[in-house]
Amino acid sequence: MRAPPSDSTVHRLAIVLSHPTQYYSPWFRWLRANTALTFRVFYLDDTGIAPTHDEKFKKTFAWDVDLTSGYDWELIENTARRPSTLRFFGLKNPTLHARIDDWGATAILLFGYNYATHLKLIAWARRKKIPLLFRGDSHLLGRPAPRGLKKTLLTFLYRQFAAITCVGAANRDYFLHHGVPPTRLFFAPHAVNAAHFDPASPAHRNISLALRVELGLAAHTRVILFAGKLIPQKQPRALLEAFLALNPPDTALVFVGDGPEKPDMLALAAQASPDIQLHFLPFANQSEMPSRYLLADLFVLPSRGAYETWGLAINEAMHLGVPCLVSDHVGCQRDLVTDGETGWVFHANSSDSLREKLSTALAVLARDPAPIRTAVATRIASYTYAQSSAGLQAALHSLSASSVS
Repeated sequence: MRAPPSDSTVHRLAIVLSHPTQYYSPWFRWLRANTALTFRVFYLDDTGIAPTHDEKFKKTFAWDVDLTSGYDWELIENTARRPSTLRFFGLKNPTLHARIDDWGATAILLFGYNYATHLKLIAWARRKKIPLLFRGDSHLLGRPAPRGLKKTLLTFLYRQFAAITCVGAANRDYFLHHGVPPTRLFFAPHAVNAAHFDPASPAHRNISLALRVELGLAAHTRVILFAGKLIPQKQPRALLEAFLALNPPDTALVFVGDGPEKPDMLALAAQASPDIQLHFLPFANQSEMPSRYLLADLFVLPSRGAYETWGLAINEAMHLGVPCLVSDHVGCQRDLVTDGETGWVFHANSSDSLREKLSTALAVLARDPAPIRTAVATRIASYTYAQSSAGLQAALHSLSASSVS
Protein backbone atom coordinates (compact mmCIF):
# COMPACT_ATOMS: atom_id res chain seq x y z
CA MET A 1 0.00 0.00 0.00
CA ARG A 2 1.20 3.49 -0.91
CA ALA A 3 -0.01 6.03 1.63
CA PRO A 4 -1.18 9.11 -0.28
CA PRO A 5 0.77 12.27 0.47
CA SER A 6 -1.05 14.98 2.37
CA ASP A 7 -0.20 17.69 -0.16
CA SER A 8 -1.45 17.67 -3.74
CA THR A 9 1.86 18.97 -5.10
CA VAL A 10 3.72 15.79 -4.09
CA HIS A 11 1.14 13.36 -5.42
CA ARG A 12 1.91 11.23 -8.43
CA LEU A 13 -1.42 11.34 -10.20
CA ALA A 14 -2.28 8.84 -12.91
CA ILE A 15 -4.99 10.31 -15.14
CA VAL A 16 -6.85 7.64 -17.09
CA LEU A 17 -8.73 8.72 -20.19
CA SER A 18 -10.14 6.72 -23.08
CA HIS A 19 -8.38 8.81 -25.75
CA PRO A 20 -6.96 12.29 -26.40
CA THR A 21 -9.58 15.00 -26.95
CA GLN A 22 -9.50 18.59 -28.13
CA TYR A 23 -10.93 19.70 -24.80
CA TYR A 24 -8.77 17.92 -22.23
CA SER A 25 -5.35 17.94 -23.89
CA PRO A 26 -4.97 21.74 -23.60
CA TRP A 27 -5.94 21.49 -19.92
CA PHE A 28 -3.25 18.87 -19.30
CA ARG A 29 -0.74 21.14 -21.04
CA TRP A 30 -1.85 24.03 -18.80
CA LEU A 31 -1.52 21.84 -15.67
CA ARG A 32 2.02 20.91 -16.65
CA ALA A 33 3.04 24.51 -17.30
CA ASN A 34 1.30 26.21 -14.39
CA THR A 35 1.24 23.82 -11.43
CA ALA A 36 3.69 21.68 -9.50
CA LEU A 37 1.48 18.61 -9.86
CA THR A 38 3.25 15.45 -11.04
CA PHE A 39 0.96 13.53 -13.36
CA ARG A 40 0.91 11.22 -16.32
CA VAL A 41 -2.04 10.69 -18.64
CA PHE A 42 -2.71 7.08 -19.61
CA TYR A 43 -4.68 6.87 -22.85
CA LEU A 44 -6.51 3.63 -23.57
CA ASP A 45 -6.96 4.06 -27.33
CA ASP A 46 -5.36 6.06 -30.14
CA THR A 47 -8.61 7.70 -31.25
CA GLY A 48 -7.74 11.36 -31.68
CA ILE A 49 -4.08 10.62 -32.37
CA ALA A 50 -4.72 8.55 -35.48
CA PRO A 51 -7.40 9.46 -38.05
CA THR A 52 -10.77 8.34 -36.69
CA HIS A 53 -13.64 6.74 -38.57
CA ASP A 54 -17.02 7.94 -37.35
CA GLU A 55 -19.32 4.94 -37.72
CA LYS A 56 -22.51 7.00 -37.58
CA PHE A 57 -21.48 9.42 -40.33
CA LYS A 58 -19.29 7.02 -42.34
CA LYS A 59 -16.48 9.57 -42.40
CA THR A 60 -12.84 9.60 -41.36
CA PHE A 61 -11.37 12.70 -39.75
CA ALA A 62 -8.53 13.86 -37.53
CA TRP A 63 -8.43 16.84 -35.18
CA ASP A 64 -6.20 19.57 -36.57
CA VAL A 65 -4.94 20.78 -33.17
CA ASP A 66 -2.07 19.43 -31.09
CA LEU A 67 -3.33 16.83 -28.61
CA THR A 68 -0.15 15.28 -27.25
CA SER A 69 2.65 17.78 -26.67
CA GLY A 70 3.50 19.67 -23.51
CA TYR A 71 2.60 17.03 -20.91
CA ASP A 72 3.53 13.50 -19.90
CA TRP A 73 1.39 10.80 -21.47
CA GLU A 74 1.47 7.16 -22.42
CA LEU A 75 -0.63 5.11 -24.83
CA ILE A 76 -1.71 1.77 -23.41
CA GLU A 77 -2.18 -0.95 -26.01
CA ASN A 78 -5.83 -1.67 -26.77
CA THR A 79 -6.20 -5.38 -27.54
CA ALA A 80 -9.98 -5.41 -27.95
CA ARG A 81 -11.22 -7.56 -30.82
CA ARG A 82 -13.17 -4.58 -32.16
CA PRO A 83 -11.41 -1.48 -30.79
CA SER A 84 -13.82 1.39 -30.26
CA THR A 85 -14.55 4.17 -27.80
CA LEU A 86 -18.26 3.67 -28.54
CA ARG A 87 -18.64 0.17 -27.08
CA PHE A 88 -18.42 -1.14 -23.51
CA PHE A 89 -15.95 -3.83 -24.56
CA GLY A 90 -14.24 -1.61 -27.14
CA LEU A 91 -11.30 -0.99 -24.79
CA LYS A 92 -9.21 -3.86 -23.48
CA ASN A 93 -5.97 -2.81 -21.81
CA PRO A 94 -4.28 -5.76 -20.07
CA THR A 95 -1.07 -3.82 -19.33
CA LEU A 96 -2.76 -0.78 -17.79
CA HIS A 97 -2.48 -1.81 -14.13
CA ALA A 98 1.18 -2.76 -14.44
CA ARG A 99 2.06 0.49 -16.21
CA ILE A 100 0.33 2.59 -13.53
CA ASP A 101 2.04 0.54 -10.83
CA ASP A 102 5.46 0.83 -12.48
CA TRP A 103 5.06 4.60 -12.73
CA GLY A 104 4.40 4.75 -8.99
CA ALA A 105 1.01 6.44 -8.88
CA THR A 106 -0.20 7.54 -5.45
CA ALA A 107 -3.66 8.47 -6.78
CA ILE A 108 -5.71 7.79 -9.90
CA LEU A 109 -8.11 10.18 -11.62
CA LEU A 110 -10.59 8.29 -13.78
CA PHE A 111 -12.60 10.04 -16.48
CA GLY A 112 -15.88 8.15 -16.79
CA TYR A 113 -16.78 4.51 -16.21
CA ASN A 114 -18.02 3.70 -19.71
CA TYR A 115 -15.91 0.62 -20.37
CA ALA A 116 -15.16 -2.77 -18.85
CA THR A 117 -11.51 -1.72 -18.60
CA HIS A 118 -12.59 1.13 -16.28
CA LEU A 119 -14.41 -1.20 -13.91
CA LYS A 120 -11.41 -3.53 -13.78
CA LEU A 121 -9.19 -0.56 -12.94
CA ILE A 122 -11.49 0.49 -10.09
CA ALA A 123 -11.40 -3.01 -8.60
CA TRP A 124 -7.60 -3.20 -8.96
CA ALA A 125 -7.00 0.22 -7.40
CA ARG A 126 -9.21 -0.66 -4.45
CA ARG A 127 -7.23 -3.85 -3.86
CA LYS A 128 -3.98 -1.89 -4.08
CA LYS A 129 -5.31 0.80 -1.71
CA ILE A 130 -4.58 3.51 -4.28
CA PRO A 131 -7.16 6.30 -3.79
CA LEU A 132 -9.42 6.97 -6.73
CA LEU A 133 -10.77 10.29 -7.97
CA PHE A 134 -13.55 10.57 -10.52
CA ARG A 135 -14.53 13.09 -13.17
CA GLY A 136 -17.78 12.81 -15.08
CA ASP A 137 -20.46 15.21 -16.27
CA SER A 138 -23.75 13.31 -16.10
CA HIS A 139 -26.90 15.12 -15.01
CA LEU A 140 -30.57 14.36 -14.39
CA LEU A 141 -31.99 16.89 -16.85
CA GLY A 142 -34.46 15.65 -19.42
CA ARG A 143 -34.82 12.15 -17.98
CA PRO A 144 -36.17 10.39 -14.90
CA ALA A 145 -33.71 10.16 -12.03
CA PRO A 146 -32.32 6.63 -11.59
CA ARG A 147 -34.24 4.59 -9.04
CA GLY A 148 -34.20 1.09 -7.68
CA LEU A 149 -31.43 -1.27 -8.74
CA LYS A 150 -29.77 1.21 -11.12
CA LYS A 151 -29.50 3.84 -8.41
CA THR A 152 -28.18 1.23 -5.96
CA LEU A 153 -25.47 0.13 -8.39
CA LEU A 154 -24.42 3.69 -9.21
CA THR A 155 -24.37 4.63 -5.54
CA PHE A 156 -22.09 1.65 -4.87
CA LEU A 157 -19.86 2.63 -7.79
CA TYR A 158 -19.42 6.23 -6.66
CA ARG A 159 -18.61 5.08 -3.12
CA GLN A 160 -15.37 3.65 -4.52
CA PHE A 161 -14.02 7.16 -5.09
CA ALA A 162 -12.33 9.19 -2.38
CA ALA A 163 -13.17 12.44 -4.17
CA ILE A 164 -15.19 13.51 -7.19
CA THR A 165 -14.74 16.64 -9.25
CA CYS A 166 -18.05 18.03 -10.47
CA VAL A 167 -18.20 20.23 -13.55
CA GLY A 168 -21.25 22.29 -12.64
CA ALA A 169 -24.51 22.60 -10.70
CA ALA A 170 -26.51 19.95 -12.57
CA ASN A 171 -23.62 17.51 -12.33
CA ARG A 172 -23.32 18.18 -8.59
CA ASP A 173 -27.03 17.43 -8.14
CA TYR A 174 -26.54 14.15 -9.99
CA PHE A 175 -23.82 13.00 -7.59
CA LEU A 176 -25.82 14.12 -4.55
CA HIS A 177 -28.77 12.08 -5.84
CA HIS A 178 -26.50 9.04 -5.84
CA GLY A 179 -25.47 9.52 -2.25
CA VAL A 180 -22.07 11.17 -2.68
CA PRO A 181 -21.41 13.28 0.45
CA PRO A 182 -20.92 17.00 -0.28
CA THR A 183 -17.52 16.78 1.43
CA ARG A 184 -16.31 14.54 -1.40
CA LEU A 185 -17.44 16.90 -4.17
CA PHE A 186 -15.05 19.52 -5.56
CA PHE A 187 -15.99 22.10 -8.17
CA ALA A 188 -13.68 21.80 -11.18
CA PRO A 189 -15.72 23.28 -14.03
CA HIS A 190 -15.58 22.35 -17.65
CA ALA A 191 -13.38 24.85 -19.46
CA VAL A 192 -11.87 25.33 -22.90
CA ASN A 193 -8.64 26.79 -24.21
CA ALA A 194 -9.46 30.49 -23.94
CA ALA A 195 -6.31 31.43 -25.85
CA HIS A 196 -7.64 29.57 -28.89
CA PHE A 197 -11.01 31.32 -28.66
CA ASP A 198 -9.60 34.84 -28.46
CA PRO A 199 -11.99 37.54 -29.70
CA ALA A 200 -9.06 39.87 -30.33
CA SER A 201 -7.35 37.51 -32.79
CA PRO A 202 -6.98 39.33 -36.15
CA ALA A 203 -6.61 36.01 -37.98
CA HIS A 204 -9.92 34.66 -36.71
CA ARG A 205 -11.71 37.93 -37.46
CA ASN A 206 -10.29 38.18 -40.98
CA ILE A 207 -11.40 34.63 -41.80
CA SER A 208 -14.84 35.33 -40.37
CA LEU A 209 -15.20 38.53 -42.40
CA ALA A 210 -14.17 36.70 -45.56
CA LEU A 211 -16.74 34.00 -44.80
CA ARG A 212 -19.47 36.63 -44.40
CA VAL A 213 -18.61 37.95 -47.86
CA GLU A 214 -18.62 34.43 -49.28
CA LEU A 215 -22.07 33.77 -47.83
CA GLY A 216 -23.39 37.11 -49.06
CA LEU A 217 -24.19 38.37 -45.56
CA ALA A 218 -24.61 42.13 -45.35
CA ALA A 219 -22.87 44.00 -42.55
CA HIS A 220 -26.21 44.71 -40.85
CA THR A 221 -27.46 41.10 -41.08
CA ARG A 222 -27.71 39.38 -37.73
CA VAL A 223 -26.57 35.75 -37.69
CA ILE A 224 -27.98 32.87 -35.68
CA LEU A 225 -25.48 30.00 -35.51
CA PHE A 226 -25.79 26.30 -34.80
CA ALA A 227 -22.56 24.28 -34.80
CA GLY A 228 -22.43 20.56 -34.09
CA LYS A 229 -23.68 17.20 -35.26
CA LEU A 230 -27.00 17.36 -37.05
CA ILE A 231 -28.61 14.62 -34.98
CA PRO A 232 -32.07 14.39 -33.36
CA GLN A 233 -30.71 14.80 -29.81
CA LYS A 234 -29.40 18.28 -30.65
CA GLN A 235 -32.71 19.34 -32.28
CA PRO A 236 -31.28 21.30 -35.23
CA ARG A 237 -34.51 20.76 -37.17
CA ALA A 238 -36.49 22.37 -34.33
CA LEU A 239 -34.29 25.46 -34.63
CA LEU A 240 -34.78 25.53 -38.40
CA GLU A 241 -38.56 25.27 -38.00
CA ALA A 242 -38.60 28.04 -35.39
CA PHE A 243 -36.57 30.31 -37.66
CA LEU A 244 -38.83 29.64 -40.65
CA ALA A 245 -41.90 30.33 -38.54
CA LEU A 246 -40.52 33.65 -37.29
CA ASN A 247 -38.90 34.71 -40.58
CA PRO A 248 -37.10 37.57 -38.78
CA PRO A 249 -35.97 40.47 -40.97
CA ASP A 250 -32.28 41.10 -41.65
CA THR A 251 -31.38 37.78 -40.02
CA ALA A 252 -29.62 34.67 -41.32
CA LEU A 253 -29.46 31.16 -39.88
CA VAL A 254 -26.19 29.28 -40.37
CA PHE A 255 -25.68 25.59 -39.63
CA VAL A 256 -22.14 24.25 -39.31
CA GLY A 257 -21.92 20.48 -39.23
CA ASP A 258 -23.11 17.25 -40.77
CA GLY A 259 -25.30 14.37 -39.71
CA PRO A 260 -28.36 12.26 -40.49
CA GLU A 261 -30.78 15.18 -40.01
CA LYS A 262 -29.18 17.18 -42.82
CA PRO A 263 -31.06 15.75 -45.85
CA ASP A 264 -34.49 16.42 -44.31
CA MET A 265 -33.38 19.88 -43.20
CA LEU A 266 -32.15 20.71 -46.70
CA ALA A 267 -35.48 19.55 -48.11
CA LEU A 268 -37.35 21.75 -45.64
CA ALA A 269 -35.10 24.71 -46.44
CA ALA A 270 -35.74 24.24 -50.17
CA GLN A 271 -39.44 24.85 -49.57
CA ALA A 272 -38.79 28.14 -47.77
CA SER A 273 -39.30 31.55 -49.29
CA PRO A 274 -36.30 32.56 -51.43
CA ASP A 275 -35.77 35.71 -49.37
CA ILE A 276 -35.07 33.69 -46.20
CA GLN A 277 -31.34 33.53 -45.51
CA LEU A 278 -30.29 29.96 -44.74
CA HIS A 279 -26.80 28.53 -45.03
CA PHE A 280 -25.45 25.02 -44.44
CA LEU A 281 -21.69 24.73 -43.93
CA PRO A 282 -19.82 21.44 -43.51
CA PHE A 283 -18.12 20.16 -40.37
CA ALA A 284 -15.47 22.62 -39.19
CA ASN A 285 -12.34 21.36 -37.46
CA GLN A 286 -11.13 22.87 -34.21
CA SER A 287 -8.85 25.46 -35.81
CA GLU A 288 -11.76 26.75 -37.90
CA MET A 289 -14.31 27.09 -35.12
CA PRO A 290 -13.36 30.56 -33.79
CA SER A 291 -14.08 32.14 -37.17
CA ARG A 292 -17.45 30.38 -37.31
CA TYR A 293 -18.45 31.63 -33.87
CA LEU A 294 -17.42 35.15 -34.84
CA LEU A 295 -20.05 35.07 -37.58
CA ALA A 296 -22.70 34.90 -34.92
CA ASP A 297 -24.77 37.39 -33.02
CA LEU A 298 -26.50 34.47 -31.29
CA PHE A 299 -25.41 30.86 -30.78
CA VAL A 300 -28.15 28.26 -30.25
CA LEU A 301 -27.85 24.84 -28.61
CA PRO A 302 -31.38 23.36 -28.50
CA SER A 303 -30.47 19.86 -27.28
CA ARG A 304 -33.10 17.64 -25.69
CA GLY A 305 -32.77 14.85 -23.13
CA ALA A 306 -29.68 13.76 -21.24
CA TYR A 307 -27.42 13.83 -24.33
CA GLU A 308 -25.89 17.28 -23.79
CA THR A 309 -24.09 16.63 -20.52
CA TRP A 310 -22.50 20.10 -20.63
CA GLY A 311 -22.20 21.77 -24.03
CA LEU A 312 -18.61 23.00 -24.35
CA ALA A 313 -19.59 24.87 -27.50
CA ILE A 314 -21.28 27.33 -25.13
CA ASN A 315 -17.93 27.99 -23.41
CA GLU A 316 -16.30 28.53 -26.78
CA ALA A 317 -18.97 30.91 -28.05
CA MET A 318 -19.04 32.89 -24.80
CA HIS A 319 -15.25 33.34 -24.80
CA LEU A 320 -15.75 35.03 -28.17
CA GLY A 321 -18.44 37.30 -26.73
CA VAL A 322 -21.41 35.55 -28.32
CA PRO A 323 -24.64 35.29 -26.26
CA CYS A 324 -26.34 31.89 -26.32
CA LEU A 325 -29.84 30.45 -26.40
CA VAL A 326 -30.00 26.97 -24.87
CA SER A 327 -32.63 24.48 -23.81
CA ASP A 328 -33.18 23.72 -20.14
CA HIS A 329 -31.80 20.21 -20.75
CA VAL A 330 -28.29 21.49 -21.56
CA GLY A 331 -25.95 20.66 -18.69
CA CYS A 332 -24.17 24.02 -18.51
CA GLN A 333 -27.35 26.10 -18.46
CA ARG A 334 -27.52 26.80 -14.72
CA ASP A 335 -23.84 27.73 -14.63
CA LEU A 336 -23.36 29.76 -17.79
CA VAL A 337 -26.69 30.87 -19.26
CA THR A 338 -28.93 32.89 -16.96
CA ASP A 339 -32.13 33.73 -18.81
CA GLY A 340 -32.21 37.39 -19.79
CA GLU A 341 -28.82 38.07 -18.22
CA THR A 342 -26.11 36.07 -20.03
CA GLY A 343 -28.37 34.53 -22.67
CA TRP A 344 -31.78 32.88 -22.95
CA VAL A 345 -33.26 29.55 -21.91
CA PHE A 346 -36.24 27.75 -23.45
CA HIS A 347 -38.14 24.62 -22.48
CA ALA A 348 -36.65 21.71 -24.42
CA ASN A 349 -40.00 20.02 -25.03
CA SER A 350 -41.76 23.13 -26.33
CA SER A 351 -41.49 24.47 -29.87
CA ASP A 352 -43.53 27.49 -28.74
CA SER A 353 -40.95 28.25 -26.05
CA LEU A 354 -38.12 28.02 -28.59
CA ARG A 355 -39.84 30.44 -30.96
CA GLU A 356 -40.66 32.85 -28.13
CA LYS A 357 -37.13 32.92 -26.72
CA LEU A 358 -35.57 33.17 -30.18
CA SER A 359 -37.78 36.16 -30.92
CA THR A 360 -36.90 37.75 -27.56
CA ALA A 361 -33.17 37.24 -28.10
CA LEU A 362 -33.24 38.77 -31.58
CA ALA A 363 -35.18 41.78 -30.30
CA VAL A 364 -32.65 42.40 -27.51
CA LEU A 365 -29.71 42.02 -29.87
CA ALA A 366 -31.28 44.38 -32.40
CA ARG A 367 -31.91 47.00 -29.72
CA ASP A 368 -28.59 46.97 -27.83
CA PRO A 369 -26.34 43.89 -27.61
CA ALA A 370 -23.65 45.57 -25.49
CA PRO A 371 -25.03 44.84 -21.97
CA ILE A 372 -25.56 41.15 -22.54
CA ARG A 373 -22.19 40.78 -24.28
CA THR A 374 -20.54 42.37 -21.24
CA ALA A 375 -22.40 39.98 -18.94
CA VAL A 376 -21.33 37.03 -21.10
CA ALA A 377 -17.67 38.03 -20.87
CA THR A 378 -17.91 38.46 -17.10
CA ARG A 379 -19.55 35.07 -16.57
CA ILE A 380 -17.23 33.01 -18.75
CA ALA A 381 -14.12 34.63 -17.23
CA SER A 382 -14.51 32.33 -14.21
CA TYR A 383 -14.64 29.13 -16.26
CA THR A 384 -10.96 28.61 -16.87
CA TYR A 385 -8.28 25.96 -16.63
CA ALA A 386 -7.06 27.74 -13.50
CA GLN A 387 -10.39 27.15 -11.75
CA SER A 388 -10.60 23.56 -13.00
CA SER A 389 -7.08 22.93 -11.72
CA ALA A 390 -7.84 24.48 -8.33
CA GLY A 391 -10.75 22.08 -7.92
CA LEU A 392 -8.61 19.10 -8.87
CA GLN A 393 -5.87 20.10 -6.45
CA ALA A 394 -8.42 20.59 -3.66
CA ALA A 395 -9.70 17.08 -4.33
CA LEU A 396 -6.16 15.71 -4.14
CA HIS A 397 -5.49 17.62 -0.95
CA SER A 398 -8.55 16.00 0.63
CA LEU A 399 -7.11 12.52 0.30
CA SER A 400 -5.84 10.82 3.41
CA ALA A 401 -4.00 7.60 4.16
CA SER A 402 -7.21 5.97 5.34
CA SER A 403 -9.04 3.69 2.94
CA VAL A 404 -12.26 4.81 1.31
CA SER A 405 -15.25 3.92 3.44
